[in-house]
Amino acid sequence: MIQNNQTPGNAHGINAKRMPVHFAFADPKATTVCIAGTFNHWQPEAKPLHSSGAGNWWKEMFLDPGTYEYCLVVDGKWMTDPLARESVPNPFGGRNSILRVATSPEAAHLADAENVPLNNDRFGESITGDHLIAGEDSPVPSGNNQK
Repeated sequence: MIQNNQTPGNAHGINAKRMPVHFAFADPKATTVCIAGTFNHWQPEAKPLHSSGAGNWWKEMFLDPGTYEYCLVVDGKWMTDPLARESVPNPFGGRNSILRVATSPEAAHLADAENVPLNNDRFGESITGDHLIAGEDSPVPSGNNQK
């Protein structure tokens, strides 16, 4: 369970490597976009995003592994990140986006894969990655029944 205002980054004393994090935002009407969160003491002016033209904004930063809360500040208005997968209520009646920085690129890809819906073409249904955990007692199908 994640709690608001959790200590960001290296809370367990592990000397972890900082990981690259890429933020992207699109708004053709925006003139300034900043990011504020637990990683910069909620100071939006400390992390302005760069405009790449046509309303596209980006920022890359390096953060310690951990869980962070943040908001985008678009032309002075605080808002959740529309690309964030999670958010939590904040004390001001709004919401903060959640960012989870993994300990390695491999761990980040694994975490992403666990939540990606997979299409089951045979039945036209979707299943999510958390259903794909195989234990020692559950047989893993061989590759013989591929299309």
